[in-house]
Amino acid sequence: MSKRIINKVAVIGSGIMGSGIACHFANIGVEVLLLDIVPRELTDTEKAKGLTLEDKAVRNRLVNNALQSALKSKPSPIYHQKFANRITTGNLEDDIAKVAKVDWIIEVVVERLDIKKQVFENLDKHRKEGTLITSNTSGIPIKFMSEGRSNDFQKHFCGTHFFNPARYLKLFEIIPGPKTSQDVLDFLNGYGEQFLGKTSVVAKDTPAFIGNRIGIFGIQSLFHQVKDLGLTIEEVDKLTGPVIGRPKSATFRTVDVVGLDTLVHVANGIYDNCPDDEAHDLFKLPDFINTMMENKWLGSKTGQGFYKKIKGDNGKSEILSLDLDTLEYRKKKKASFATLELTKTVDKVIDRFPILVGGKDKAGDFYRKNFSAMFAYVSNRIPEITNELYKIDDAMKAGFGWEHGPFQIWDAIGVEKGLDIMKAEGYEPAAWVNEMLASGSKSFYTVKDGATYFYDIPSKTQTKVPGQDAFIILDNIRKSKEVFKNSGVVIEDLGDGILNCEFQSKMNTIGGDVLSGLNKAVDLAEKDFQGLVIGNQAANFSVGANIGMIFMMAVEQEYDELNMAIKMFQDTMMRMRYSAIPTVAAPHGMALGGGCELSLHADKVVAAAETYIGLVEFGVGVIPGGGGSKEMALRASDQFHKGDVKLNVLQEYFMTIGMAKVSTSAYEAFDLGLLQKGKDIVVVNKDRQIATAKAYAKLMAEQGYTKPIRRKDVKVLGKQALGMFLVGTDSMEASHYISEHDQKIANKLAYVMAGGDLSEPTNVSEQYLLDLEREAFLSLCTERKTLERIQHMLKTGKPLRN
Repeated sequence: MSKRIINKVAVIGSGIMGSGIACHFANIGVEVLLLDIVPRELTDTEKAKGLTLEDKAVRNRLVNNALQSALKSKPSPIYHQKFANRITTGNLEDDIAKVAKVDWIIEVVVERLDIKKQVFENLDKHRKEGTLITSNTSGIPIKFMSEGRSNDFQKHFCGTHFFNPARYLKLFEIIPGPKTSQDVLDFLNGYGEQFLGKTSVVAKDTPAFIGNRIGIFGIQSLFHQVKDLGLTIEEVDKLTGPVIGRPKSATFRTVDVVGLDTLVHVANGIYDNCPDDEAHDLFKLPDFINTMMENKWLGSKTGQGFYKKIKGDNGKSEILSLDLDTLEYRKKKKASFATLELTKTVDKVIDRFPILVGGKDKAGDFYRKNFSAMFAYVSNRIPEITNELYKIDDAMKAGFGWEHGPFQIWDAIGVEKGLDIMKAEGYEPAAWVNEMLASGSKSFYTVKDGATYFYDIPSKTQTKVPGQDAFIILDNIRKSKEVFKNSGVVIEDLGDGILNCEFQSKMNTIGGDVLSGLNKAVDLAEKDFQGLVIGNQAANFSVGANIGMIFMMAVEQEYDELNMAIKMFQDTMMRMRYSAIPTVAAPHGMALGGGCELSLHADKVVAAAETYIGLVEFGVGVIPGGGGSKEMALRASDQFHKGDVKLNVLQEYFMTIGMAKVSTSAYEAFDLGLLQKGKDIVVVNKDRQIATAKAYAKLMAEQGYTKPIRRKDVKVLGKQALGMFLVGTDSMEASHYISEHDQKIANKLAYVMAGGDLSEPTNVSEQYLLDLEREAFLSLCTERKTLERIQHMLKTGKPLRN
């Protein structure tokens, strides 16, 4: 395959999807040309300014407004606002010739074949030979789009379907046209995974491709089941949310966010274009959906859908739910099921499915009907939409945020048990499923030598899932490569002399077992290995220290024990830094409080781009007590030589803690001083993170890692800084910006970061600052207001402001 480098892309169409795709290419450092049509009329504002249709500001109005709207949206489509500078805007009349200088053209215009073909005809006149050209269509057949185009165009043309929002949803469907070169498909498959951080799935050119074909089936199936089973929309959302590893928005809230009209458009497309689908009638819209469409109850975009937000009598916002029988909005009802109660102690989602389908209540009925319909449907889509079953699972996980795909869920229940449930519900699987069992394969997936294998239907054998060599999948190696285990961690041998310490506590909180596990990992690595990675593949790296343990010790006034626990935390963090082997932290998702402190003390951080990291202890009424306060003082000290006013530098680091700032991406964490330029790195594809962290640990060891010398040169500013901080907190409390208790916490942090009330700037040791930090933390734990905050956090999961 010839080498292809993507330095610049053109995105044609700047709507929500086009702007989102443009932003994601900018996220990974690619230069982007974003083009849209020229307006045909002036706005009143433009008329008032005396502008004409020939002015550039007018001609680029649509594209500029669309991009600015995207950049202001929440959640943001871009890792860092300065990355938007990588995007240049223009229009399809003045700037289309510029596509001759790009490496890839992505069309994202309105979903009408005639318009798309017109755009392609125009682009074909200007693109240079060999330039990739792809369409982001979600349903129009690829084969129709390139008709009449040049041979070079058709060879380099295919569908590349990003899911919205492009930054956050990982599915990247690649759909070949009749003449698409295999080189192009192979390149896009690899590029999507390595550079865009996506799960690349090559799909067949069938209606709605893979993700939407299965996803819309699932939603339509629920639409028809909900009334048959007498379920409310709240009950369905309870049953189809986090309990089965799906997003919190579950089903009906997701439809509200995406837009009912979008779902209806895809469902109608499948109904019209898949007459031979055995579930054809299921894609026909139920009456209540037609009524909602007529009423324009489309969801968030129209202010109401299955849910509606109103202002209550007390002025507070209230969410109402749609009653599907009366089609009137009513107060939300609490949903609860005995079957779900049985899963509360089962932490791993995959282990819940056998319990759920065995339920004796309405929830059990729902799961048996729902899963049996899904199992039958996905088995019958092979080989229609794909030849390989793992692609269906990949598409549902990456495109719809499912933790487990349909075939993985079926495996968890048991293939034969799944067949029994299907038979009882009146469903038949595709013939190949029974053939698989007859051939001796009892599951769709197996794990061998740390790799995942899937049942390949034509060969009737378990075949290795391709593309795994760049990944380390901890689920696959945990049992066979385990070196040590306690209730808080599992330590695995990653090979090449590198260990991994994986947290296993609830939400990966850091308590006594995790700390002892971390120390054990360093002991083992120093004795028999070359380096240590601290990483996991759960939803979040770590949400911080076990505040429940801190609360109990504080309530019982066991201050000596609490002091010992905090000292153990500090000592463990310092062990990360001052061990004889390189330590590499691999944060992703939430890395808060203690999870952030651990990252601050590793020799190197290999962060996933989607890392939300911060020292958030203020929210529970304390300061960072695991070395975080000390570390921010140290990092400020290391910046003093740059010529900035020292007090201003220290104040920035102080405010990062005081305002409990959390980065919205790993790139923002550099601005907050939580990641360090030139030392820490970011990976876009989280699946590659552990392997990348291992590679860096190995490299550091091979380059001759030497245990660092403990720091005694941290410059603290003493009374000069402390006075400034105290005046500031006095002023903020007097102006009612912060409460009296907030002021007390801030003053304690000020004392630590100033190095106490020393009379002049002084060099101190890290241990000196750690002792101040621990003393301040403990004193705050004696405060009634702090205990109230911790208790509130434990009950609600949200910080309380006094």
